Amino acid sequence: PGRFVFVQSHAAKAKLKPDLLPANAEKTMDAPATVIVGYDLDFYEHLPRLFPNPAARSWFAGNDELIRTTAFRNGTLQGAYLMLAARALGLECGPMSGFNYPMVDAAFFAGTSIRANFICALGYGDPDPRVLFPRAPRLAFDEACRIE
Repeated sequence: PGRFVFVQSHAAKAKLKPDLLPANAEKTMDAPATVIVGYDLDFYEHLPRLFPNPAARSWFAGNDELIRTTAFRNGTLQGAYLMLAARALGLECGPMSGFNYPMVDAAFFAGTSIRANFICALGYGDPDPRVLFPRAPRLAFDEACRIE
């Protein structure tokens, strides 16, 4: 279900900028590339070609809730894999959800079954700690996890 639009040109950045929250606009415009990570609600139409079970399409057809949750979840995972790959190549990743989803959908996915999930700025970060923030605190293991 993952679908990706790599926003790099001045024209594409100009199309994206009005859809961003003000706090995200400058860093997004400064990034060499920003990826709009989306998910395709018609992903199941490709299952006969991509998944070896001929019945797979029928599991989803007509089940809008299953389509939506599966597309969103798996598209999110695919976006996370993209970030892992980018970081493995030495790039910094700035994932964010601070944008107007309907506006991004209209600007980049009009007339399709694709919806925006999150955006991620990609590039080489400025080592200045005022620009590239250190990792934020995290919950301790026992605050976020339990073993049963």
